[in-house]
Amino acid sequence: MAKLFLTSAFFSAFIIFNTLHHTANSQSFIGINYGQVADNLPPPSATVKLLQSTSIGKVRLYGADPAIIKALANTGIGIAIGTSNGDLPALANDPNYAKQWINSNVLPFYPASNIILINAGNEIMTSGDQGLISQLVPAMTNLQNAINSVSLGGKVKISTVHSMAVLKQSDPPSTGSFDPAFGDTMKSLLGFLEGTGAPFTINPYPFFAYRSDPRPETLAFCLFQPNAGRVDSGSKIKYMNMFDAQVDAVRSALNAMGHKGVEIVVAETGWPYKGDSNEVGTSVENAKAYNGNLIAHLRSMVGTPLMPGKSIDTYLFALYDEDLKPGPGSERAFGLYKPDLTMTYDVSLSKSSQVKATFLSLSSLFGESLLQFKIDIHISFCAI
Repeated sequence: MAKLFLTSAFFSAFIIFNTLHHTANSQSFIGINYGQVADNLPPPSATVKLLQSTSIGKVRLYGADPAIIKALANTGIGIAIGTSNGDLPALANDPNYAKQWINSNVLPFYPASNIILINAGNEIMTSGDQGLISQLVPAMTNLQNAINSVSLGGKVKISTVHSMAVLKQSDPPSTGSFDPAFGDTMKSLLGFLEGTGAPFTINPYPFFAYRSDPRPETLAFCLFQPNAGRVDSGSKIKYMNMFDAQVDAVRSALNAMGHKGVEIVVAETGWPYKGDSNEVGTSVENAKAYNGNLIAHLRSMVGTPLMPGKSIDTYLFALYDEDLKPGPGSERAFGLYKPDLTMTYDVSLSKSSQVKATFLSLSSLFGESLLQFKIDIHISFCAI
């Protein structure tokens, strides 16, 4: 009988150890944006140590800062880098410029620095600049050819980041569709992504949805808090949070264009913890609720109603505040960490807090087994 208890206790202990081990590792579906429009940021080496103390598995840069890319070497952290919007004309019109860009910004660091994605520009499609829009896909094509020429095709993907404004319709999610004004450019872009296996990268912000509809029930829906839910009149699916609804609207738009195979990556999402006096919803309480509940939602692996059972790669916005950004106060208040590397507020990103939370949860689940384990060990030693 003692052997049976001992085996059961060891099995429970193994489950606990195994779960804690995986909890302590980085989670590849949780990324973060590392913006640099600031004059008070810590050095890259300090930032990398901070990242390694968290479960963040990917970092998105808006450019290709060599100091940051080099500092991330041998960490295993996935790195998304980007070209500037101003680079697009040269990238589109000169294949040699694209090769030079890859030679300067990828080859000196890869594979020690785990560069996984290159974004050609940021929110080009909704920039209103028809010249840049027309050059987007040619620029991506030349970058892809340059990546292929150095045998990194399939290892480093080429994409571009979009705002939610690329959608003409997003509510309800089943009616999600791209703005027809983007016409052939969007068709070419989606064909490129399908052909190369690159993701469609999007910036959903429930914060902006709440700002345009600042009712209490909308806030709860946006913050993953208890609410009545919203039934999609087309699919009859009940959505319980705005993040899922926005992402599924993009999924519907991609499906409607015949690109069910193109995966979605959330390039930015976040909530400001303060703002100007006329900005609704900007508070530490709301920011902590949104980011904390989003992270818990991703970790649950439940997915969205249209993409169940998996977590979409999601880059939180942002690692630090960017104090030199123009615009309303909220633009400078998205940082999850301060320049002194302390948390702005705790959303359980640190590995230590995750391990502690998991241990408490498992202790509650396996409490009797752990107690029996101690008893059985005592019995075993007494029997020797």
